[in-house]
Amino acid sequence: MIGFPVAILFANGFEWYAHKYILHGTPRPGEPRYSPVPTSMKSHWQHHKIVRTTDYRDDGYVEGLSNWRTRNEVTSLLKLTAITSLAMPVAPFFTLGTYYAAARYFYVHRRSHLDPEWGKKAIPWHYDHHMNTNQDANWCVTRPWFDYIMGTRVIANEEMAESNPLGIRLPRVIERPFNNLCRKLLPVVTDGRSATPAVAR
Repeated sequence: MIGFPVAILFANGFEWYAHKYILHGTPRPGEPRYSPVPTSMKSHWQHHKIVRTTDYRDDGYVEGLSNWRTRNEVTSLLKLTAITSLAMPVAPFFTLGTYYAAARYFYVHRRSHLDPEWGKKAIPWHYDHHMNTNQDANWCVTRPWFDYIMGTRVIANEEMAESNPLGIRLPRVIERPFNNLCRKLLPVVTDGRSATPAVAR
């Protein structure tokens, strides 16, 4: 049963990695960005271009699988779950956890871009990823965990930001000491102008 939470953590780390290196690609001086999956990068950059001009909304999700970008996202998630299915005989709970994580990723990402007000409140780290001046930060979608771990959570607006690095509502009695601990352990985030702790006060 420990496999299920391990899968959720693994999926968040993979979400961070894939978003940064596959969907955005690696910048190269004097050359286009490099992605091992150029079609996914092209699809993702078109998604960015659209949401920047429509105040975070992407109607491609309304069109469903007839939209090539939505189809590419769903196909990629299905391929990933097919790969993790190979672990089913030895790690069934891990495999089920990856199925849940893939489904949740699509649900959260789709809903946030069809209901921008919900997106701003529910996943402000992803809203910052799209609408902030720095689109090479805030790689996580479902939860901001690996952005905090890797020091890539750049908060654009303190009032809109999540109240703790888990991106989950916690009772104040737990949240304050948790945030204090995270301030000591997590990397400092820089937005290019100043270095600030990545954890809310």
